[in-house]
Amino acid sequence: MGYRYKIQNKDIDNLFKGILKLETIEECYDFFDDLCTINELEAFGQRLLVAQMLHEKFTYQEIESKTGISAATISKISKSYAYGPGGYKLFIEKLKEE
Repeated sequence: MGYRYKIQNKDIDNLFKGILKLETIEECYDFFDDLCTINELEAFGQRLLVAQMLHEKFTYQEIESKTGISAATISKISKSYAYGPGGYKLFIEKLKEE
């Protein structure tokens, strides 16, 4: 049996459909500024940074030292990176396509 999403419903489908229609970084900033708090948005960016560093084979200690992010948070992101549906890996690979 494949990975089951933690949550999936019409509202979230609609959110993702809208995000896919955003065309510029400015449009993303406008939307996510309305949608998220500054802390939430910064947390998303930090999680992606940790996933990128894990992808590049940095150790937990190196990541913690360079980012100040706790080992517990790094561990949680590492588990998602390694055992989740592959979203982090897909996202990182798509960023490389630029």
